[in-house]
Amino acid sequence: MPTTSDMPDMPATATTPYQDAQRVGQSAVRTAILDHAIDLLVSEGPAALTMRRIATGIGASTKVLYTMFGGKEGLADALYREGFARLRRAQQQVPQAADPLTALNDLGAAYRAHALAEPAYYRVMFEQAVPGYRPGPEALAAADHAFDASVAAVRACIDAGVFAPGDAHEISKLLWAAAHGAVSLELAGHFPAESAAGRFDALMTAVGQAFLADAAHATAPASPANSTDRQGDRA
Repeated sequence: MPTTSDMPDMPATATTPYQDAQRVGQSAVRTAILDHAIDLLVSEGPAALTMRRIATGIGASTKVLYTMFGGKEGLADALYREGFARLRRAQQQVPQAADPLTALNDLGAAYRAHALAEPAYYRVMFEQAVPGYRPGPEALAAADHAFDASVAAVRACIDAGVFAPGDAHEISKLLWAAAHGAVSLELAGHFPAESAAGRFDALMTAVGQAFLADAAHATAPASPANSTDRQGDRA
């Protein structure tokens, strides 16, 4: 008869990701579901993104997912919104620099850092990683709010006289377009790690210069009076 010391060690009772999240709260459950869905999307492709596969992976019933998201379309919408919610939090956590232009540049750097840290969510946000999903007006509006900090930083540059007067929201959109292009090329492997940061900074500096107050003065068209004077000189 074996002694107690001969008996194999019994493993501790294992818990599922769903059970662990339940102990924290509903928000943690939602995050656990979305993070597992993202993992499946990256590792196996969109065909693996089924309610049953996700539920099995975290140890929950499909009823939990259907109750929370309504179906696959609702899940895709939640993934899209979650990506922008995380981006917004990342932007809000950037320390506020005293110099407005430095503050704006810091937000640009944070955008790149977040995209590199969350490439799977970046794909859902910008690359239509879930076939058939198109964000509706409410989702697009939520996405737009992810850049509130950027709009405020641009407005601060205008108010401080660093940027020429203009539409802060539109300028923020143009800066976003530039940042997105550089980051997308980096994530796709076209910008190697050793040069990606330098290229990103160079691009953002070049685009930003178009809005500087000094640049506006340098490229301002001649006034009608000056044009008349020159026409008189030529006559």
